[in-house]
Amino acid sequence: MYQEDKTFTLRFSLEARFPDDYEGDDDHHAWLRAWEARMKPELIKAVFESLRRAPHWTVHTRNRGKSPEDEIEVVLERDFSTSQSYSI
Repeated sequence: MYQEDKTFTLRFSLEARFPDDYEGDDDHHAWLRAWEARMKPELIKAVFESLRRAPHWTVHTRNRGKSPEDEIEVVLERDFSTSQSYSI
């Protein structure tokens, strides 16, 4: 079977700023826990809900060996092998 692919990257860089007198890790990375517990799951859910509305496409995650804390690969797939129609 012949397969074509294209990669598109949407990268999020998380940054937290603290006052000059901050001693480091005083908050035990609460800002990062908030991202992991609330923001990231809501974002991923919204992405999947949007992509699942696209006709003829399926969407799933793929693990390339990185921790899901660092990377979530979203695969959007369209299968032309079962029909002769190649139109968009």
